Amino acid sequence: MIQHISAVSFAVRDMARSIEFYRKLGFEIVYGGERAGFTSLKAGEAFVNLVASPRYEHRWWGRAVFRVDDVDEHYRALRAQGLMVESPKDAPWGERFFHVIDPDGHELSFAELLPARL
Repeated sequence: MIQHISAVSFAVRDMARSIEFYRKLGFEIVYGGERAGFTSLKAGEAFVNLVASPRYEHRWWGRAVFRVDDVDEHYRALRAQGLMVESPKDAPWGERFFHVIDPDGHELSFAELLPARL
């Protein structure tokens, strides 16, 4: 039985620029680096893999969703890092979330479960 996604992988044009962005999100390098063709980063139990492709062109929409304990706190932390992020919203399906776009056009969502309504 599948329990959760272990990692997502994204093609990126500029590894150093992407690493700088993902570090602002709270990820740390566990393999590779700014000059590597492949880099793996980790935050909590979530992994993001970056694959350098200088000719990469963003052509289609997609989203990776990361669960966080406190969306509003995470939002404030990313704003403090100078990132342009959407304001958090409550969704009818029971989550509070916001989105941010990485330098290569990949959409990242940060979400927390809202308490069940009676």
